[in-house]
Amino acid sequence: MTKNDVRDWALEHFHGVNNVVIPSFSADLTRINERGIRHDVRRVIELGFTGTLLVSEVNITLDEYVRFTEIAHDEAGDRLNLIFHASFNTLEENIVAARRAEAAGARLALLSYPPCFHPRSLQELYDYTRAFCDATNLGVILFPMTHWGFERLHSASIPIDMIEELVDAAPNVVSVKAEGGFPSVAGFAHAWHRLSEKVLITMPIIQEAIALAALVPLRVIATSNTEYYGDTAPRMLALAREGKVDQAMDLLWKIAPAWRANGNVAPVPHAHSVNRAAWKYQAWLAGFNGGPLRVPANRLHSGEMAAFRRALQASELWVTQDPDEEYFVGRNPE
Repeated sequence: MTKNDVRDWALEHFHGVNNVVIPSFSADLTRINERGIRHDVRRVIELGFTGTLLVSEVNITLDEYVRFTEIAHDEAGDRLNLIFHASFNTLEENIVAARRAEAAGARLALLSYPPCFHPRSLQELYDYTRAFCDATNLGVILFPMTHWGFERLHSASIPIDMIEELVDAAPNVVSVKAEGGFPSVAGFAHAWHRLSEKVLITMPIIQEAIALAALVPLRVIATSNTEYYGDTAPRMLALAREGKVDQAMDLLWKIAPAWRANGNVAPVPHAHSVNRAAWKYQAWLAGFNGGPLRVPANRLHSGEMAAFRRALQASELWVTQDPDEEYFVGRNPE
């Protein structure tokens, strides 16, 4: 697929709810765990997701990440849109990784920014973003968000004028994950107003996304740890898109204990990063593989794990009965 074709492809095929898969590792943490990865991909499909972000924001080498993508693609075939996580150390490394991930089966890229990327101007931010878009044929999801610290340059993280300029200049920009101004929905509202007729606008936070889907024809929810809620997120979006807004909202209120508990996960206080260990544990509660993560990784204490489990129970969602110590082993240990 060429760069000029990818937006039309995305408008046709990028839809539904797209969750995340965090890579699984062997018990001795020396390699990735193919059985665990395949288990997770099958579970994503079983729960009704249409795509998944293959998370790179953990301790994984580029070669391992490419193999992770190959395994996911082999297991999913055409049943999932695989999203490359452009979260490696430098622009140059992200470009190399994007090209290799595309060859391995990824079709989209979520553009993150390295912790050491500290632009001194909006122009530097534009130049980084444009350089990545120009270097890949993947469909790019732009991601204004408070994690990056760009609010010192503009209150919206990435200003809407710049986003629109990138959409017009780079034909492979297909979506905006519009969290600028978080926790306000102002960034989403501005992006929808300016760009919803050009590209897909998404809000990944489930309680915001379903509420917004009651007001606008939201087509895609991408990407977040929505697997924590089992199959509920795909069901709610489908109901909203069918015009069954009350049913979607009733279900959203029913699972409120879960999404309120999830609000305690990200970002990690003062770290401006996502607690991937907590996300992986939440997924394990919903039937995913679980298993160990390499250092540096956040620790999980018993009180935190118990709170996530209780929240699913209070929401009347399915939750594993396996004891928490089994999470650290995983369902498919290698």
